[in-house]
Amino acid sequence: MIKYSFKVLLLLIFAACSAQEPAPADKPIPVASLSPATEPQEVRSEEAAQDEGTPQIEVDDSRRNAITNAVQKAGPAVVSITVTELQRGYTREFDSFFFRYFDVPIQREVQSVGSGFIISEDGLIVTNEHVASKNSKTIMVALSDGNTYEAELLGSDELADLSLLRIKDQDRSYPFVEFADSENIMVGEWSIAMGNPFGLFADGQPSVTVGVVSAKERDFRPDPQDPRVYVEMIQTDAAINRGNSGGPLVNSNGEVMGVNTFIFTGGTSSGFVGLGFAIPSNRVQKIISQLKESGTVSLDYDPGMKFVPVTRQLIMQYPGIPRVLGLFVTEVNKNGPAYESGVMPGDVIVQIGEERVTSDMHAWALMREYGEGETMELHLIRDNKQYKTEMTLRKRVQGR
Repeated sequence: MIKYSFKVLLLLIFAACSAQEPAPADKPIPVASLSPATEPQEVRSEEAAQDEGTPQIEVDDSRRNAITNAVQKAGPAVVSITVTELQRGYTREFDSFFFRYFDVPIQREVQSVGSGFIISEDGLIVTNEHVASKNSKTIMVALSDGNTYEAELLGSDELADLSLLRIKDQDRSYPFVEFADSENIMVGEWSIAMGNPFGLFADGQPSVTVGVVSAKERDFRPDPQDPRVYVEMIQTDAAINRGNSGGPLVNSNGEVMGVNTFIFTGGTSSGFVGLGFAIPSNRVQKIISQLKESGTVSLDYDPGMKFVPVTRQLIMQYPGIPRVLGLFVTEVNKNGPAYESGVMPGDVIVQIGEERVTSDMHAWALMREYGEGETMELHLIRDNKQYKTEMTLRKRVQGR
């Protein structure tokens, strides 16, 4: 028993010595045995700081897209237009001497607001004719930088519903936008309407609404009460409301596709229901180039004839005239294209190209779709028989 106990005691002594033996100097120390206050914790802290910054940069990048870039590019050139017009009217006043009421003419100043956009460095502005017209007494233009300037009317065209203005202050250069080619517009692409709906431009920033191009080449027949004719219009579902008239419809490149002009409500309300229409940019450029040169729009060819609309008074004066909507030809130039195509005085033109003629204003609008050197097809009535002829358009040839 004593011998066994002695052996156990020796084993315990050797085990204790082994446990107290120091570790070799070249043996690596595990990282887990380091104190929490040592260097690796500081390294993790810097990495955490970097991780906190990286997601913020990525979020900012994701917020910026084609639409925000387009707005940033075109926004400074969008303007608010305030027009003061003299409106004439009548008021009823009682005359005690005659003991009756009389209509007395009066004049009053009326203010209206609309939108527009700058197209050149010297401050040329495009807007709608129903925003700024020849009846305008004063035209004030507010830019997105908060400055307000007086503008003058260079020219307007009621048929196309377009006006060209110029800022009077020429002591600075102005931000401007460029036109897109409306022939290349794609149905379904982004469309951005910018302007001054309900006069909200007072804070110095145009309102922005986004949609798509819903359709192209929408034609609207003339209203008997409105001489304007809208053809090949761009349809969009970007929200357009009162005050947006004259503002730009911009693509994702920040280029002007068209001029926001009117909305179609279908009789359901007086507000936007998803049907807005803009005059295409190619038509706008064609009109404003003439307004810049002469202040008016004219054909670049001469049809070689004069005409008046068929009216009830005309039919009573000339009973032989057919009772149809059309143009009664009153004069034909023997050296002009109308005479060469067989048109004679007394003929009634009822159709130009594929369009039925509804008024003389409508006819002039249709004739604008043709240029010098092109061929225009006419449908006319003579002696109660309908004829068709083609007229090759050229410049006027003066007779002797």
